[in-house]
Amino acid sequence: MADNFPLRLLLATFGGWINRHQARAIEYLVEENRVLNEQLGNKRLRLTDDQRRRLAAKGKPLGRRVLDIIATIVTPDTILRWHRKLIAAHHTYPYKTRVGRPGLMKSIRELIVRMATDNSSWGYLRIQGEMKKVGHCVARTTIATTLKNNGIAPSPDRPTSWRTFLKSHAYVIAAADCFTVDVWTKRGLVTHYVLFVIHHATRAVHIAGITPHPNSSFMAQVARNLTDSVDGFLRDMQFLVVDNDTLFTKHFCAILGDTGVQVVRTAIQAPDMNAFAERWVQTVKRECLSKLILFGEGHLRRALNEFTAHYHEQLPHQGIGNDLIAPTSDEPPNGERVVVDERLGGLLRSYRRSA
Repeated sequence: MADNFPLRLLLATFGGWINRHQARAIEYLVEENRVLNEQLGNKRLRLTDDQRRRLAAKGKPLGRRVLDIIATIVTPDTILRWHRKLIAAHHTYPYKTRVGRPGLMKSIRELIVRMATDNSSWGYLRIQGEMKKVGHCVARTTIATTLKNNGIAPSPDRPTSWRTFLKSHAYVIAAADCFTVDVWTKRGLVTHYVLFVIHHATRAVHIAGITPHPNSSFMAQVARNLTDSVDGFLRDMQFLVVDNDTLFTKHFCAILGDTGVQVVRTAIQAPDMNAFAERWVQTVKRECLSKLILFGEGHLRRALNEFTAHYHEQLPHQGIGNDLIAPTSDEPPNGERVVVDERLGGLLRSYRRSA
């Protein structure tokens, strides 16, 4: 009975405000909380903000004396402190107008950083002029502060990015590679070698040769065809990127070198250094060759010709802004009906509006 003395004192204090059934219910809940606390042991109980608000709202009207008796999760001082914070937050109103100079808009900061990153020779005044052209009047000091905060040096110390450097030279760079395709013939399954060249700037692809026997004479003829002064694919190029495949012989490189095309070899086991060519191999195999059973070299040539035409005229390319390499018409589509164009029996499809 000694353990229940505080509750009995509480009953005497409040008289008829609380009856014996309510007191017994409170006794049970207090004991239940004690059992739960014993189960937790030394583990700290973490409450959410909503749970703190509820305890503070319910505990404040009871007062410290009652909370000393019935509070078991946290101390009465903690509950009352939570309540004081709720009152303070309720009477704290945010300022509707900002004090001081307004900050620079995020989109303007990003545009300043973009201009400085893309153009290494642009100084603060040049960027200021370009910003004015697009409708933003920004002070020179603001541009300087923005670049400094983003770790971008002034124009004399700002290096040219690799992206800008490669793009500026892309029109004189091509890449070559070779992949194999197994073709059924009268003699059984025969491996054919497909040699192709891809232009870095436009992503245009040229099938340079297909043969089951890629010997030195074959490669020499390919080199002469590629550098022909009338219709050679490499006639306006200065660099050809190739891997370390033995197909690209010294004689092959010498023929290209005599016409002004320098052969640049990638590092050993570094396919990323010839990424455009490697990506095209993946594309032609995944979208075309892996879905066909090829019978004879003629069938292989037809499949590659159809895919190359589809690749140039109908396939949008992310690397050039989802545009077509060689669209058949410069006029915008104006028809109401969407039609589908098919190649290789529907294996290759593209969609357009009817004329």
